[in-house]
Amino acid sequence: MDRGLYIAASGMLSEQIRQDQIANDLANASTPGYKADRTSQNTFGDLLLANSATGAVVGSQSTAVQVGRIVTDFTAAPSRETGEPLDFAVSGDGFFGVQTANGVRYTRNGQFALDPQNRVVTALGDPVLDSAGRPITATDGLVDPRRLGLFNLTNPRKEGNSLIAGTAAGAATGAVRSGALEASNADAARSMVDMIASMRAFEAGQKVIQTIDESLRKAVNQVGSATQ
Repeated sequence: MDRGLYIAASGMLSEQIRQDQIANDLANASTPGYKADRTSQNTFGDLLLANSATGAVVGSQSTAVQVGRIVTDFTAAPSRETGEPLDFAVSGDGFFGVQTANGVRYTRNGQFALDPQNRVVTALGDPVLDSAGRPITATDGLVDPRRLGLFNLTNPRKEGNSLIAGTAAGAATGAVRSGALEASNADAARSMVDMIASMRAFEAGQKVIQTIDESLRKAVNQVGSATQ
């Protein structure tokens, strides 16, 4: 099998993963507190080529490409005023604490509501925590922003639904603003440009496979006709 087929196919698979990441960023360009991702690619170990007759080194050739990792950009985005009493934005560093079924998680999405027990909860119904890790109860439908816990995290990683896992490392230095929401830091224009570039790379891989396939077909037909 021609090695070029494997190289082209691996590149197409990597671009598919990248397109999924870009599409997710585009879908969340308006989600409060959303943090965009970046996909990095790298090659597998190179194959060292040598002259089979003399042993002289010819050079190296890449064997395939793969997605190295997907990195989240946790850079803070600007906040916008909403005037809603249960909307909160983090100015600076820090994450809100949330009690989920899988344990404590964190978020920058401060679009909260009240449950039947008058507790402050996320859109999924998970209680929001204070600095001591306790659920917060509203008074007359209002919450003092100073009551919301703000935590520093080490090794933060996204889990979906605006939730972030990580290890709490004390109180954060940021401040909480009420009546405001942090915008998404996903740049829709940049994501569209990245999507177009990824699609072109994917199409290039398709053309490589088609070219190799045509070359192999011609070689088989010509060899077959030459031996008849």
